[in-house]
Amino acid sequence: MLIVQKYGGTSVGNLERIENVAKRVAKAKKEGNDVVVVVSAMSGETNKLIDYAKHFSPTPSKRDMDLLLSSGERVTAALLSIALNEMGLPTVAMTGRQAGIVTDKSHTVARIEKIDPKPMKKALDEGKIVVVAGFQGITEDGQVTTLGRGGSDLSAVAIAGALGADKCEIYSDVDGVYTTDPRIEPKAKKLDKISYDEMLELASLGAKVLQNRSVELAKKLGVVIEAKSSFNDNPGTIITKEEEIMEKPLVSGIALDKNQARVSLRGVKDRPGIAAEIFKALANENINVDMIVQTIGEDDKTNLDFTVPQNELELVKKVMDRFKEEYQKIEYDPDVAKVSVVGVGMKSHSGVASRAFETMAKENINIEMISTSEIKISMIIDEKYGELAVRALHAAYELDK
Repeated sequence: MLIVQKYGGTSVGNLERIENVAKRVAKAKKEGNDVVVVVSAMSGETNKLIDYAKHFSPTPSKRDMDLLLSSGERVTAALLSIALNEMGLPTVAMTGRQAGIVTDKSHTVARIEKIDPKPMKKALDEGKIVVVAGFQGITEDGQVTTLGRGGSDLSAVAIAGALGADKCEIYSDVDGVYTTDPRIEPKAKKLDKISYDEMLELASLGAKVLQNRSVELAKKLGVVIEAKSSFNDNPGTIITKEEEIMEKPLVSGIALDKNQARVSLRGVKDRPGIAAEIFKALANENINVDMIVQTIGEDDKTNLDFTVPQNELELVKKVMDRFKEEYQKIEYDPDVAKVSVVGVGMKSHSGVASRAFETMAKENINIEMISTSEIKISMIIDEKYGELAVRALHAAYELDK
C-alpha cells in the first residue's frame, strides 16, 4: 500500500513529538507500506515568524512572507528525515519545490495547479521514505508560495491524488470527527465514517478537524482520508464517498459557529440590482457573506438581513456606509451564533427540520434566521444560547446513542 501521512503542528510540536512521529512512520514502513509524510511547522513556529516580520514592518510584502513562513515546515521535514535516517530507514526530505508542487502566483493564499510526482516516485522506487514540507509550493517562474490556512492538509491530499495513494491519513491532536464538539457535549460520539459533503458542511461550519479546501480537493480527486490522533492508536474517522457508507445516519453532526454577526437593513429601496450592488461591494473586500434573508416591506421598500464573520464587522460597517442613501435604518448584532444540523440522511427523510424547530421552541430559544440545503439546516440564534442549543439538538436526534 502507498500511504500519505500528514502531521499537524501539535503532533510535531517539539523534538520529543517529532521522535514519536518518526516511530509511527517507521511502523507503517515496516508493515510493508510505501510512505510519504507531509509535515506542518512545529506549533507556534509560524506565529513566531509572523511576529519577527511585524517587528520590522506592519505590512511586509507577501512574497517575503512566503519565503519566511515556508521555512517552518522545512525545519520539521529536515528534522524528521534526520530522525528516520538515524533509525536505519533511508529517508529523503523535500521542500514543496523539490516535491514538484506547482501553484498559481497568489502569494500567501496560493492554489495548487499541478504536481509533478516524478521526484517522489523515484525516491519511493529506491525504497526511501519521502518527507515533504507541507503548506508550500512554487510558481512556474520559481517564486516560493504558501497555501494559506490549513495548507499542509491541502499538500497531503494533493500529493495523495498525484501519487494515486491508497489512503491519506491526517494526524492531529483529535482522534477523528465527532457528532459535535466534545467540549460542549461530553456525550458526543466519534463517527466511523462520514461523507465528503457532510465533512464539507461541518468544516465550513467551524468543525476544526479538517479545512474545507482539503475536503473539497479530496472529493474531486477521490482521495480517501482518515482523520486520526498522533497521540494514541485509536482508529480514526474515514472521510469518503457517500456510496461507500452503508448505513447513512439521519443526522451526522451538530456544529456551532460563534464567529457570526448579523446585519439588518430596514426600508431598503426596492429596485432591481440593489442587492447585487451591496453584495458585490462586500465581495470586493473579500467579506464572506453567509446567510441572506430578504422580506418584502411596505411602500416599495424591502428588508434585507445577512450574516458575516464577526471579525469582519468593522470592515462591513465601512462598506455599508457607502449605501446609506439606499436604506432607512441599519442594525448590527455581533452577539449571534449559527447552530447547524448536518446529515446525508435528510435527503430521504421528512421531519428533520421540524424536529430542530420544535427542539428550539422547547428550550425557549428564538430562531432569528434559517437557511437550508439538501443535507443541512442552519439557524441563527442569540450567542448565549449556542451551547445549550447544541446539547438539546444532540439529544433530540439521539446522537449520543
